[in-house]
Amino acid sequence: MCQNINSRVNAIQEALTKHSYQAIVIPSSDPHQSEYLPDHWKIREWICGFTGSAGTVVITTDEAGLWTDSRYYLQAEEQLSGTGITLFRAGEKDVPSTDKYLQQMLPEGSTVVMNSWQWSQQAKIRYQEAFSEKNIAINDQLRIAEEIWDQDGRPELPAQAVFIHPEEYAVRNVDEKLVSIRSEIKKLGATAHLITTLDDIAWTLNLRGYDVEFNPVFLSYLIIREKEAILFIDDRKVTPEVRQHLDRFDIRTDHYEATGSYLSSCTEKILVNDEDCNAQIFGIIPEESVITGPTPSRLLKACKTGHEIRHIENAMIKDGIALAKAFYSLFQRLHSDPLSEAEFAALIAEKRSEQEGYYGESFPAIVGYQANGAIVHYRPEEGSSKKILPEGLLLCDSGGQYMDGTTDITRTMAVGPVSQEQRESYTRVLKGHIAIDQAIFPEGTTGGMLDILARQFLWKSGQNFGHGTGHGVGYFLNVHEPPQGISPGPGNRATTAFQPGMLTSNEPGYYEDGSYGIRIENLIVTEKSKHEGYLKHRHLTLFPIDTSLIVDHMMTRGEVKWINNYHELVASKIVPHLEGHVKKWMEQHCRPI
Repeated sequence: MCQNINSRVNAIQEALTKHSYQAIVIPSSDPHQSEYLPDHWKIREWICGFTGSAGTVVITTDEAGLWTDSRYYLQAEEQLSGTGITLFRAGEKDVPSTDKYLQQMLPEGSTVVMNSWQWSQQAKIRYQEAFSEKNIAINDQLRIAEEIWDQDGRPELPAQAVFIHPEEYAVRNVDEKLVSIRSEIKKLGATAHLITTLDDIAWTLNLRGYDVEFNPVFLSYLIIREKEAILFIDDRKVTPEVRQHLDRFDIRTDHYEATGSYLSSCTEKILVNDEDCNAQIFGIIPEESVITGPTPSRLLKACKTGHEIRHIENAMIKDGIALAKAFYSLFQRLHSDPLSEAEFAALIAEKRSEQEGYYGESFPAIVGYQANGAIVHYRPEEGSSKKILPEGLLLCDSGGQYMDGTTDITRTMAVGPVSQEQRESYTRVLKGHIAIDQAIFPEGTTGGMLDILARQFLWKSGQNFGHGTGHGVGYFLNVHEPPQGISPGPGNRATTAFQPGMLTSNEPGYYEDGSYGIRIENLIVTEKSKHEGYLKHRHLTLFPIDTSLIVDHMMTRGEVKWINNYHELVASKIVPHLEGHVKKWMEQHCRPI
C-alpha cells in the first residue's frame, strides 16, 4: 500500500513540475461539501491512505503533508506510516493552517492547484486572501489528481435509484416544506434558491437514496422557484414512482450535469449559501443574480416536530433492543470465545438489521478495546482488530438508520478489572454528561455557552477532550447535521442558539493515548422548560450506563438520582421487549445504585 501511495504522490509531483506549478491542495469533500463521500470523490483517501472523514493533503514539488484534527491524530499516524507524508496536527500550537503554510513556504508568484468542484466558494476566497500577499495564484480548473486516478481504476459515480420516505414517517409533506422555504427565500430578497447540500435536498423532497455510505442521500442539486422546482439528478435514479411523487409537487427533473448550464443563463435573484456551494457552480452563476445567505431548510429540518420526535423515540426502543442482544452476546463469550472488535461491530449491525424499518448503520461503528479506545474515530478492520478479552475498558460508539429515526450512542463498559484512575476519569466524564443533560438555560443560549458544563469536572483534574461535546443529528438523515451543536468553537456548532425540537448528541469523553478511551453519549432533544423563556434537554437514547465504573463518593445525590431515574426509564421501555437471559441481563444493568 505504501508503495502505491509513494508512486501516486510522485506522479502528482511530476505533473506539477510539468505544468510549472508549485503545489496542489486536496480536501476531504465532494461537490456537495459532504462529510461522507461516494467512492468516486474519495480523492484524498486514494492519494494518502488516510480514511478519516476530515483532513486535507498538500503536495508540493518536493514534500507532502496531511492536516487533520485531534480526533484523528493517532489514526493518521498509523495510516501514514511509511508513506513519506508528514502529519500536521491541525489545531495544535504553532501548526499553521494549510493556506498559511503555503503562503509561508511558496515563493512569490507561485501557482496552487485546487479542484473547484471540491472547494466551497467561501473556502476558495479564504485561500485567495491568504495568497494575495505573495501574489500566489490558484488554478482551480486543472484536474491533476483526478486524471492520474482515472488511469488507476477510479470508481464511477453511483446510479442506484432513490426511494420515497413514506409519509407516515416523513410527517411533513413536500408542499408544507416548500411553502416554508419559499417564505424564507422571499424574506431574503430572492426569487429562487439553489440547494447544493444532499441532506437538505433529501429532506425537502422526502426522498432518500444510497449514493453515500451511511447517509441515505443521493447526488443532486435542487432549485426552488416561486411556482416550481427543478431537481438535477441522474435519470437512472428516478423510478416511475418517484417521478409521480415529484409531479405531485410541480418538481421537474433535469440531468445532473445540466446544473451549470441552467445557472449560467439565470436571470432571477438566486439565494446561494457560499459556505456550501462549490466554487465551480458558484462561479457559473451571473454575479448580478447571486444573493448569498443561509440555506433555509437547514434550520427547518433541525427543529423536529413532536410527531417526528415520537418516531425517533420508537427508533430508540428498537436500537436499545438490538444493543441489549449484542452486548449480552459479547459478555457471554468473553471467557470462552471472545469476539474481535470488528466482529462485535458486525454483530451490532446484525442485531439492528433484525429491527423493523432498518436501513443501515449511521456511521462506521467505533469499537475500541483498551488502547484503541483512545483513537477517537477508530474503525476496526476485519482480520487486524483486537480480541475483546475479560480485562479493561471497551468503548463502543455506533448508530443505526431506521425509517423512523437516526441513532448515535456511545457506551464505555468494563469488560474486566480496571484501574482506580480509569474509574475516576469515567466518573468525571459521566458527571459532565449529566450536567449537559440537566441544564436549564435561557432562549438564545448557544452550544459554545453550554460546552463548559461537560468539561468542568475534567478540567479540575487537568484533563480534557479534543472534540466537541455534541453535534446535531438528522431524522433518518445524516448523523452529523448542522447547524447546532455543543462545542467550544469556532463555527456554527458553537454559535447557533438552541431551539425546541433540535436533536443533539451529548458525548463528553477522555482519552489516554496508548492506554484507554472513555466516552458516554446519549441523544437529547431540546424542549421548553417550565420557566417562561427557558429551555432544557430530554434524553431519548435507551441503554444502560455502566455503573460498575462509578466512584461512588465523587457523585452527588442529584447525580445518583439522575442515574437511577434514567435506568428506570430504560428498563420500562426496553425490558418488556426482551426474553430469557437477555432480559435478566438488562434488568441487572438497570438496577438502582
